[in-house]
Amino acid sequence: MTIPPGYPLSNQSKVVCRLKKALYGLKQSPRAYQGYKQSNADHTLFIKHNSCGGMTVLIVYVNDILITSDDTNEIQNLISWRLRYFLGIEVAHSKEGIFISQHKYTVDLLQETRQLACKPIVTPVDINVKLGAGGDSPPVNKESFQRLIEKLIYLNHTRPNVAYAVSSSSQFMNDPREIHLQAAYHILPYLKNTIGQGLLFSRGGDSIVEIYTDANDVGSVSDRRSTSGYCSFVVSKSSAEAEFKTMAQGICEAIWIKILLEDLHLYSQGCIKLYCDNQSAIAIAHNPVQHDRTKYIEIDPQFIKEKIEEGMINLMFINCTNQVANIFTKGPPGPTLQKLVFKLGMSNIHTQLAGGVRQAKISLL
Repeated sequence: MTIPPGYPLSNQSKVVCRLKKALYGLKQSPRAYQGYKQSNADHTLFIKHNSCGGMTVLIVYVNDILITSDDTNEIQNLISWRLRYFLGIEVAHSKEGIFISQHKYTVDLLQETRQLACKPIVTPVDINVKLGAGGDSPPVNKESFQRLIEKLIYLNHTRPNVAYAVSSSSQFMNDPREIHLQAAYHILPYLKNTIGQGLLFSRGGDSIVEIYTDANDVGSVSDRRSTSGYCSFVVSKSSAEAEFKTMAQGICEAIWIKILLEDLHLYSQGCIKLYCDNQSAIAIAHNPVQHDRTKYIEIDPQFIKEKIEEGMINLMFINCTNQVANIFTKGPPGPTLQKLVFKLGMSNIHTQLAGGVRQAKISLL
């Protein structure tokens, strides 16, 4: 193996590199990281707590490692620069927190699709169009359509507000038609309009977990299936059946987050809040012995009721217009979408910078 650049050597001809195979996905790999313990919630996550209460976290992806820590000495021993770019995701640090986005990725996508000069729009999906098989619509190039959808799917890491629009188009990758391509291209002008958007992880706050769940009953035109969605926050075949099954998925996500936070020593013992906009689903959760309404639900009722009785989950009703998870199951109109995007914790770095410039001008005046 080639000697890494910067390694101090007096005589390179007598030095070789030894590959430690334990670092590359084998069972004994955690032993290669001195003092780090593998997380039970995510096996690519390694955590080290020191005697003074400091903590260092490593996330390993093949041969890339992401490091974060509140222990200055430990992190200096591992790396001497801050994370700025990771797998196409840009990271910005400020006193308000950490902001992640895919600005360059979005610009490159708009350039590749020749949509950089397109007219911006305010929603990623046409709320008047319901996508079906599109039998009367002419077929389009399958490989080009799949390549576009795959690039849009990767944007979901930092742009959950386009998740529903991308999901709707991706259902027709095996037989794409002109109507499906138009729906996919409808997303691009919205991306241009919100090119600076990303996720802001604010500093401070308690480690309280909140879950929002929603379901669009029989939302698919082609197969009559329901669309479900949920989102989780750490703050530091009836419609009821569809909502109920989504609620169970949200609780599973909450359990995973709880395990992860416990590994990080950040979890508080407070009750996890789960917001649902369906009163019937909440009623079933509290009283699963409603045979006429739960005959198609198998294990979910007892599972949810058990978590409620343990005090782990607190079910709370929320109005549909304030239900953040609606972004993942429906195409809301512009004003509603903007409100939900804000509640989702997304921010537009361009808007913030413009606001800062205006504030500076006011101060000068």
